[in-house]
Amino acid sequence: MNLRSLEYLVAVAEGRSFRAAASACGVSQPTLSVQIRRLEDELGVDLVDRCASPIGLTPIGRDIAERARTAIECAAQIEQIAREAKGAASPLRIGVFPTLGPYLIPRILPRFKDERPDLRPLFVEEKTPRLIDMLDAGEIDGALVASDLPVPPFEERPLFREEFILAIPQGDPLAQAPAVTARDLADRRVLLLTEGHCLAEQIERWAIAEGVPVLDDYRATSLETLRHAVVLEQGIALLPALSVIDPVPRFPGIALKRLGPDAPHRDIRLVWRTTSPRGRRLAEL
Repeated sequence: MNLRSLEYLVAVAEGRSFRAAASACGVSQPTLSVQIRRLEDELGVDLVDRCASPIGLTPIGRDIAERARTAIECAAQIEQIAREAKGAASPLRIGVFPTLGPYLIPRILPRFKDERPDLRPLFVEEKTPRLIDMLDAGEIDGALVASDLPVPPFEERPLFREEFILAIPQGDPLAQAPAVTARDLADRRVLLLTEGHCLAEQIERWAIAEGVPVLDDYRATSLETLRHAVVLEQGIALLPALSVIDPVPRFPGIALKRLGPDAPHRDIRLVWRTTSPRGRRLAEL
């Protein structure tokens, strides 16, 4: 039994046809079919139900394919460990969500280049639920997250706490107030991002808890769209601190106010799979 035959079996399970599996594996259909048949002969059991339409695996085939996936992943991890030991490590693929990446990455990349060029982070931007799926599937090595989504067994390292800053129109009376609290916002409406952004969920939970109204008939697609909506006096917004402090330029027409020591915030952490062969490098990152 060889690893390549197990890869063919998993491809058949996922593609539900020899043709699709052969295409996914980059081999001819006869080559794949012969290797599957040899695996069946070696194990002495039928793995593929060739009478089904579309074809599928037999019960024992499904059981073996599930274990084959684990074996294939372990083999990839072994190869990765060996590459790192030889100093030929590939870049660390790090997922980051859209309301953090554009503001954090420019701050930290120069330091990596100067202090730890060997870590070579490569950032991939997606919303948090997609990052978790990618991490679980092994498509990325680690992810920066700020939500409390239930996740598979992951290692994690807390990084920093980021405060949310109140953004209001420059002409709003609160712009001149020496201090602003959640009670001062009872007659304002908070603008939110579209669903899927962890920031939207965090701000909405805070607004409900503090009795601050939320604008129900509009959702912005990005922080930049939120800023424009504030300038147009459609509502107020809570923006992550990294998106409004230097070196990010000030946005004309907007006043920024802190909400005091009890301001809402999010805790940024780095997570990765407990089985990742790159755990040591991720901890260093």
